[in-house]
Amino acid sequence: MRQCADQGTNVIGFGEMGIGNTASASLLLHRIGGVPLAESVGRGTGLDDAGLARKQAILARAAARRPGALAPLEALTEYGGFEIAMMAGAFLAAAEAKMVILVDGFIAGSALLVASRLHPAVLEYCVFAHLSAEAGHRRMIDLLGAEPLLALGMRLGEGTGAAVCYPIVQAAVTFLNEMASYSEAGVSEKND
Repeated sequence: MRQCADQGTNVIGFGEMGIGNTASASLLLHRIGGVPLAESVGRGTGLDDAGLARKQAILARAAARRPGALAPLEALTEYGGFEIAMMAGAFLAAAEAKMVILVDGFIAGSALLVASRLHPAVLEYCVFAHLSAEAGHRRMIDLLGAEPLLALGMRLGEGTGAAVCYPIVQAAVTFLNEMASYSEAGVSEKND
């Protein structure tokens, strides 16, 4: 992260590629965000109804292993995977480097949830790229006080939403920096 920033990178996108990460993200949303487990757990890579019921039962048992309140790092240690832990740290490092952070989807959002509970100022650097079709993502976005740029119904993760949103962010920066104001463009206001 620091090497990228040192080389002049000022925008970074986060997504993930992994199997089982929606389970970890659901548990983190439930335990850190206080969202009921039934509203946190979704179909992941396409579970049918029986598979979803099995996933909910397994995650309910996992959540019960550690009753009571958990600090963000305790919840991450108990329920997060290495990918989510790495992303939580990378979010903090990117914010420290004052980079614009493109956040893609539910799994990256769970890492940001952990990071934001440790250092809320990280959210000031985030642009939320895409609203995942995964059940808990809308609740997570609401907890983070954000609104994604896109909601295309994708379940891809892997940074796809961040890649799709990058040109939008780039265009917004161009508009802010280069678009002429009315006075600069010589447009006068009409007086009636």
